[in-house]
Amino acid sequence: MAHKAVFLGYPRRTGRPGIRNRLLVLNATGLTDAAARRIAKTLPDAVFAGTMYGMGMVGEDAGFHLAALSGLATHPNCGAVLLIGADRTRLDQLTAVLDRDGRPFVALGLDEVGHDALLLGQRGIAAGAGLLRALSAQRPQLCSASDLFLAFECGLSDPSSGLAANPLLGHLADWLVDAGGSVVLGETIEWLGTENELARRAVTPEVGAALKRAVKDRLTLAHAAGVDLLGTNPNAANIKAGLSTIEEKASGAVLKAGTRPIQSVLSYAEAPATPGLHLMDAPSYSPESLTGFVGAGAQMILFTTGLGNSYCSALAPTLKLTANAATARNLPCQIDFDASSALTGRALEDLAADLIAQALATASGQLTLGEIMGEGNETISRFGAAI
Repeated sequence: MAHKAVFLGYPRRTGRPGIRNRLLVLNATGLTDAAARRIAKTLPDAVFAGTMYGMGMVGEDAGFHLAALSGLATHPNCGAVLLIGADRTRLDQLTAVLDRDGRPFVALGLDEVGHDALLLGQRGIAAGAGLLRALSAQRPQLCSASDLFLAFECGLSDPSSGLAANPLLGHLADWLVDAGGSVVLGETIEWLGTENELARRAVTPEVGAALKRAVKDRLTLAHAAGVDLLGTNPNAANIKAGLSTIEEKASGAVLKAGTRPIQSVLSYAEAPATPGLHLMDAPSYSPESLTGFVGAGAQMILFTTGLGNSYCSALAPTLKLTANAATARNLPCQIDFDASSALTGRALEDLAADLIAQALATASGQLTLGEIMGEGNETISRFGAAI
């Protein structure tokens, strides 16, 4: 698989280059959600992300939430940030993050305009226009594939996922790790039954122990809540498609990890400290899972599906692939990459070369169908009750 391991990206003052150069309208409080959405809708090519929470959150929940918001604010694909919130106190935590990062931003508080949401919108649009104009002057530059951080997800899987689509991502993972880049996959409960095998690939015994502990803790959480994984994960659609148990589903899901050593087990929205392959201890539900990856800085998502799954990240272009020929045929405005030929005799190594080429083209600006169709969103996970 010989590839010119480069792409056209946007270098940042800190961190990895972006594969997009978007204005992020980031809403930090539920009170300002509607105003922030109006601002983002008005500004051409702006992307919206945010939270409906932020007040009354405590402990671990508050910490993970702030980590995710901070990761969104400093995401490589954001060239500038328009930060919207209810008051300066709640904006200050994120402005401190952006000050350290050096990214252009403007922060506006609802209390600073007399709690007038319409006036907040007017000022936000004016500030966003200035940021967009500055962004429009920037041009992409040649960047190395070693600067790429890709996240892998699977959703509404069927047997074709484990037989071909997920192993295909495993080939891509090995290629990128060997090129000096970074890969992450999550959905902790979908490591169940494979955790000992995965732990043997950990770079240290401590990482292996953390991996097994993460699976045990998720299973304990499910049992404590009285949740029967059969019917929940795998869900009814998975079961109807032919995946009978979580262990069977997991045996196909973890093939996305390829064969290289596992460097660490990350917390939700935690950025990896080193290049290479990483696992993230995170929920398996795709919207929360993807935002965990994006909060950690992944510039692109590669998302396998058996039956079809339209959900995408707002900030990270989400390239959808399937090895189910009927799904590829029936969902032409959702599936970016048809891997079904892997089930009719084409070698995965050859198909992986095509996928790597498409991933590099996407990194250089080629739009995914999810971007074109406007499917993107961000959903920050919750980890506890609020006061």
